[in-house]
Amino acid sequence: MPKKAPENKKNVYRVQGFTCANCASKFEKNVKDLPGVADAKVNFGASKIAVYGETTSQELERAGAFENLKVSAENSRGHDPKGEEPDKEEIPFYKKHSTLLYSSLFLALGFISMLVNGNENMVTALLFITSMIVGGLSLFRTGLQNLIRFEFDMRTLMTIAVIGGVIIGEWAEVAIVVILFAISEALERFSMDRARKSISSLMDIAPKEALVKRNGEEMTIHVNDISIGDVMIVKPGQKIAMDGVIVNGYSAINQAAITGESVPVEKTVDDEVFAGTLNDEGLLEVEITKLVEDTTISKIVHLVEEAQAERAPSQAFVDKFAKYYTPIIMIIAALVATVPPLIFDGSWETWIYQGLAVLVVGCPCALVISTPISIVSAIGNAAKKGVLIKGGVYLEEIGRLKAIAFDKTGTLTKGVPVVTDYQALNNQTEEQKLFSIITALEYRSQHPLASAIIKKAEHENISYAGIEVDDFSSITGKGIKGTINGIRYYIGNPKLFKELPNSNFDKEVEQQVVVLQKQGKTVMVVGTEKEILAVIAVADEVREVSKDVIQKLHQAGIKQTVMLTGDNHSTANAIGSHVGVTDVQSELLPQDKLDVIKQLRSKYDNVAMVGDGVNDAPALAAATVGIAMGGAGTDTALETADVALMGDDLRKLPFTVKLSRKTLNIIKANIAFAIAIKLLALVLVIPGWLTLWIAILSDMGATLLVALNGLRLMQVEEDE
Repeated sequence: MPKKAPENKKNVYRVQGFTCANCASKFEKNVKDLPGVADAKVNFGASKIAVYGETTSQELERAGAFENLKVSAENSRGHDPKGEEPDKEEIPFYKKHSTLLYSSLFLALGFISMLVNGNENMVTALLFITSMIVGGLSLFRTGLQNLIRFEFDMRTLMTIAVIGGVIIGEWAEVAIVVILFAISEALERFSMDRARKSISSLMDIAPKEALVKRNGEEMTIHVNDISIGDVMIVKPGQKIAMDGVIVNGYSAINQAAITGESVPVEKTVDDEVFAGTLNDEGLLEVEITKLVEDTTISKIVHLVEEAQAERAPSQAFVDKFAKYYTPIIMIIAALVATVPPLIFDGSWETWIYQGLAVLVVGCPCALVISTPISIVSAIGNAAKKGVLIKGGVYLEEIGRLKAIAFDKTGTLTKGVPVVTDYQALNNQTEEQKLFSIITALEYRSQHPLASAIIKKAEHENISYAGIEVDDFSSITGKGIKGTINGIRYYIGNPKLFKELPNSNFDKEVEQQVVVLQKQGKTVMVVGTEKEILAVIAVADEVREVSKDVIQKLHQAGIKQTVMLTGDNHSTANAIGSHVGVTDVQSELLPQDKLDVIKQLRSKYDNVAMVGDGVNDAPALAAATVGIAMGGAGTDTALETADVALMGDDLRKLPFTVKLSRKTLNIIKANIAFAIAIKLLALVLVIPGWLTLWIAILSDMGATLLVALNGLRLMQVEEDE
C-alpha cells in the first residue's frame, strides 16, 4: 500500500554535493524509500529537497551516501554566530578535484611506461588500472550498486563500458574515458554552481549585522536577533539590513537590489525601506517591521529557489525522454555487440568494443542538464533585474504570448489624479487668487479629485488655509458650493452650471469642455451664480514609458494589446489611443475583465494580464501568465502573481518577453544539439569508426557547450 503523507508535515533541507541531475533523481528515489517518508521532491536548481514525513539529516545523508551528499535543515542557513554559512567556504580547486589530478598523473605515467616498456608490460597495465581506480572509484561504486539493483543510469552505462574495456584489454583507452567522464561531471557541477550563485548572491547583499538603538544605547547585533519594533540606525553609504519604516531622517535610497532600478529614490519619514538597499545620503532611523526571514529580499530568494523546482514543459519532456532513453541505448549496444558477429561473421572483439562505445556515447549528461541550467540562469538574471518569475513554466509561457491585457489605473497610468489644465476665463491677473479660493473649497470636499487640486496648490506654494469658507455643502452627483467673502462659489461638472439660471455657460465654454473631455480628462467648472470663472481638467496621468513599452511589445511580435478599465468610453479611448494599444475595453466591472481574458484565451491561447496584483485577481488568475506591478511593496503581488515587476516599472515587460524567448530558443537548441551529437556518434558505428575516447569526448563536449549556452542567459540585458 502507498504511504500516506502526514498533513502539513513538510521539511526542507539544503543539499551539498550534487554532481548531476541524474544523481539528484537517484537521491530523491532513495529518500522516498526511507521509512517514515511519504514523499520527497528534489529541487536540483536550488540544491534543496522537500521531504514529506518524518526523517533526520543523518538518514538523508545515508540516502545520499553514493554521492557523499551533505544535508542540513533549510532554516539553519546563516544562523551561526558569525552570520556566515559553512558551505560558503571556498575549497581550492586542487583539493576539490584531487582524485582527478592523481588519476591524470597515473595516466601520464602509464603512457610513459608504454613508450619505454611497451603496451603488454605489467607495470604499464598496473599504472592504467591505478588511474582508473583513483579517478573512477565513486563511479564504479555507484554503477555496481545500480547493476545489482537493475537501476540503469549514466553511471551504470559507464561502469559496464569500463568493465568490458578492461576485459578486452583496452587499458589506456578505458583510463582516458574514466578521466574524461570525471572532467565532464566536474564541468556540469561547476556550471550549475555558477548558475545557482546568481540566486544566492542576492541574499548576500543584505548585511548580517545592524546598528540598533535599545534602551537609549546603540549596539551592533546580528540580524537574527533583531525584533519587530526595534529602531535601526543606518548611516550614509551603508546598506540597509532589515525591512522597515523611516521614523526619522531623509535620504535617497538605491533600490537596485530589489527593483532593478539603479536611480535612487527619495525617502523620508513614514516611507518603507527594504533590506539590501543602499542608503546614499542622510542618516536614517528605521523602525523594523519584518523579521529577517520575512524581509522582501528573503522572500524573493525563497520564491526564486522554489521557482526552479517547477518543471518547465521542456524539462518535463527531457525527464520523460531520459526515462526511456537509457534502456534503449543498452538494447542498441547489445545489438551492436552481438548481431554482426552472429549474423555477419564479424570479429567479436571489434564489435564488443563498438557496443561498449555505444554505451559510453549514450550517457545523457548533456541532455539532462540542457533545460535546468537554462531555467536557473534565466530566472536568476530576471531576479537581479527586478523581475520575479515564479517558475520555469511561466518563463516558457511568456515566450509564447500572443496577446497582453493591461489594467489601466496604476499600470498604464500612474493611478494618481493630477491637474492637467487650469484656465481662468475672465481676469487673467487673478488666476492664483482664484485657485486659492478653489483649493479652500476642495479642501473641505471628500471627492477623490480634490487631492489633485490640493497637490497643485502645495506644489506652487498657493496658500489656502487662511481662507474662511461659510455655508459649505456638497451637491450630490454634481459638485460643491460655499461662500467666501460674501460671494457664493460653485465647483462641479458642466451639468451643474447648465442648471444655474443666470450662469453664462455659453457655447464657447461648452466647446472648451468638450475638447478636454475628448482628451480623456475629467472637467470641472468653477463659477458663481452669474458667471463662469474657470475651467479645470484633471486626469490620471499616463506613465511616460507606457507608449514606448506598447510599441516595443508590438515590435516583439505581440499581436494584441488590450487596455481594460472601468472608466467611461471617451476617457478610455483617449488614453488607449495615446499609448497605442490595439484595443480598448471600457466601463468594465471585475467580472467583465475576467470575461475579456477568457475571450482572448479562446482566440490566442497564450494571454498575459498585467495588473496591480490585488484588484484584478480574477483576471490575473484566468490569464496564462498573471503579471503584477509593484511587487516590492506588495506581499499579495509576491504571493499571488506568476510574475512580479518589483520596481513598478513597465519597461521590464519587453525585457521579460525577450529573455523568455531567448530561453526557449536556447533550450530547444540545447536539446536538439544534445540529441544530434549522440546520433552523429552512433552513425560512426556503421563503418566501425566509433572509439571509446571519441564517445566520451563527444559527450563531454556536448555537456560543456550546452552548459555554456545556458549560462549565456545570465548576460541578457534590458537594452540589447
